[in-house]
Amino acid sequence: MEGSLLAELDRLVEERGATRSEVLRDLVRSEVTRSRAKSKARAVGTLTMVYDHHVRELSEKLTDIQHELGDKVRSTLHIHLDHDLCLEVIVLRGRADELQGVADRLLATKGVLQGGLELIAEPAETKAKHPHPPH
Repeated sequence: MEGSLLAELDRLVEERGATRSEVLRDLVRSEVTRSRAKSKARAVGTLTMVYDHHVRELSEKLTDIQHELGDKVRSTLHIHLDHDLCLEVIVLRGRADELQGVADRLLATKGVLQGGLELIAEPAETKAKHPHPPH
C-alpha cells in the first residue's frame, strides 16, 4: 500500500479511536454487504431525493410511482427545505436489483435535482426471526 494511502488509513484509525484491523474489517464488511446488495438478493434501502416541487406535476408523478411499487415502499419522509425544494427519503424493501431500478427511475424524473440510493443486504436471519407478515 502506498504511503499516502496508509497515512489516510492511520488518520481514519485515529479519528475512530480504533485499530487498523478494526477499520479494515469494517471496510471489508461494508464492501461485501454492498456487493451482495447489488445482486438479486433481498435488501432494504433508503432512497434520498431533493427536488423542486414547483416542477409541473412532479409531486404527483413521484407519488404515482411509489403507489405502483406497493409493499416495496415501507415508509416515506417528506421535508420542505425552503420555498422551492423538498427532501424525500423513501425506505424500500425487496430484491436489490429491482430497488436499484426503482431508484434509477425516480432519480431520472424531471425536476429531481439530486439523490442517491443506499442498499443493505437483508440478513438471512430476518425471515427466521419474524415469520409473521409485515406490520
